[in-house]
Amino acid sequence: MKTVAATLVAAVAMGASSALGSVMNPIKSRASGLTPITVKGNAFFQGDDRFYIRGVDYQPGGSSKIEDPIADPDVCKRDIVKFKDLGLNTVRVYTVDNSKNHDECMAALADAGIYLVLDVNTPQYSINRLDPAPSYNDIYLQSVFATVEMFAKYDNTLAFFSANEVINDGPTSEAAPYVKAVTRDIRQFIRSRGLREVPVGYSAADIDTNRLQMAQYMNCGPDDERSDFFAFNDYSWCDPSSFTISGWDQKVKNFTGYGIPLFLSEYGCNTNTREFEEVAALYSTKMTSVYSGGLVYEYSQEASDYGLVDLSDGTAQELPDYDALKSALAETGNPDGDGGYNHTGGASSCPAPDPPNWDVENDSLPAIPEPALRFMTEGAGPGPGFVGGSQNAGTPSTSTATPGSGAVSATAKSAAGLRAPEFGMAPLMYTLVLAFSVFFGASLVIV
Repeated sequence: MKTVAATLVAAVAMGASSALGSVMNPIKSRASGLTPITVKGNAFFQGDDRFYIRGVDYQPGGSSKIEDPIADPDVCKRDIVKFKDLGLNTVRVYTVDNSKNHDECMAALADAGIYLVLDVNTPQYSINRLDPAPSYNDIYLQSVFATVEMFAKYDNTLAFFSANEVINDGPTSEAAPYVKAVTRDIRQFIRSRGLREVPVGYSAADIDTNRLQMAQYMNCGPDDERSDFFAFNDYSWCDPSSFTISGWDQKVKNFTGYGIPLFLSEYGCNTNTREFEEVAALYSTKMTSVYSGGLVYEYSQEASDYGLVDLSDGTAQELPDYDALKSALAETGNPDGDGGYNHTGGASSCPAPDPPNWDVENDSLPAIPEPALRFMTEGAGPGPGFVGGSQNAGTPSTSTATPGSGAVSATAKSAAGLRAPEFGMAPLMYTLVLAFSVFFGASLVIV
């Protein structure tokens, strides 16, 4: 690791913009054999090739027993064998312990060609749908940012979910501005810290009440407030069914022209015997102009009886749904070419208030809580893991954000307080002072 003196010498020789970049952002991407996923228009891309999510939701223990499956190398390597056999390229993990190391499991996933879609919240640190304002605070954001800072370094981190199913009916749509604010804050944190720009979006509940409005809302407004993608859970295709009987044709119609990637964050109705007939439709050109694949719910057998494998004895015993999904994926390839995606993308119009189904009065978002601004320049620090106090323990937002305030340039001016044109110093002295301020605090900066 560079010493302070060595960094200062480098700053003098090369200029602050190159040498100090490594100081301000000590977390570097961990190279792997996988190309990071990017967004173009309303689709994901792996380099120049369209990327379709072919994955499962992976949270052994379920909601009743919170575990981190990618912090235990023995557990994740056991399950990676099954992921490869199923033909998956993505897994979603709902909760991770951000106080633990994930290098070995993330490397093993990358070696297997598997990406991660990660929820950044935990039961201790999340937005309360019934009373969102107190739960949107600096202590909550510190945990979120610690997770983002930890996982952005991995090339095979495909996306972050800023929240999951917070809005689950009409009245809880009042929480939508807070979900959108968290999404904005994560994107701003990534850019302010110089991290790899992992796409950030929201996973919506399987409800017709306001699914379309939520999708429009997360993609409207200034660029700094918009999501990078939108996902929703969908259990409307229950075998035996079809593209039209399930209503999937109408959803394609409703989302035609949507400007960011859309995918299913959960699917796989288990009302009847699951044959996963919907897989053939999901990866066909009937849907790929709008959808970028999806995640089957779920890998491990829990109380809800959606499991592909039984982990009760510590081994992964295949269940009937495992073979059904494996066959469906093996028999279904991706479309040739780009799948007819929307090349131009673009923002949606913000939905009009429609109480009680959509109870959002205007497009204003809460400003980031004042104490959380320091994370943009100082980093998040160590994550709290699965321990924690009250969800409402931190300082909440006290004002409304100005549109565009989530841009990196705004944070650099307001949070860091460094305005280069106002310095009455020679360039060399400014470089030295700026470098020292990064290491020892802004109090050393002379203004």
